[in-house]
Amino acid sequence: MTPPRRDLDRLLSRLTPTLQPGTYVYASLAGVAAPPPALAAVAVATVREAEGLSVVVEAAQAAAFGLAPQLAVAWLTLAVSSDLAGCGLTAEVSTALAEAGIACNMVAGCHHDHLFVPVADAQAALARLRALQADAAGRRGAAEGVPR
Repeated sequence: MTPPRRDLDRLLSRLTPTLQPGTYVYASLAGVAAPPPALAAVAVATVREAEGLSVVVEAAQAAAFGLAPQLAVAWLTLAVSSDLAGCGLTAEVSTALAEAGIACNMVAGCHHDHLFVPVADAQAALARLRALQADAAGRRGAAEGVPR
């Protein structure tokens, strides 16, 4: 296992965003505190809220469970291994996407950060994140005296 990283430019220079296959949706199960086991097995993310359970699940799975989609999203994963206690990565990524007019919902896993963006913006989000990665790599190289 790769150790988590805290140096922000180092993290950004290693983002390596990947678009996961498929279309995912946000859906809500009103008044439900925990997903049924079959739904829990296929959910990408769940959040328990006072109003019920929010889930992110593949669109076909949502349909199979009779869930009403709230938003169709693409799922991007940042390959860099970041520290859950680290500071700044989420802010840098979300700011870069916001400046490009791309809505983003982020979820941190124990090993990687995951972004959910509107399906129509998936390729633009990838391009923006790759540019953010390249900019950070350039700053690191300049700071270390490595020519671009």
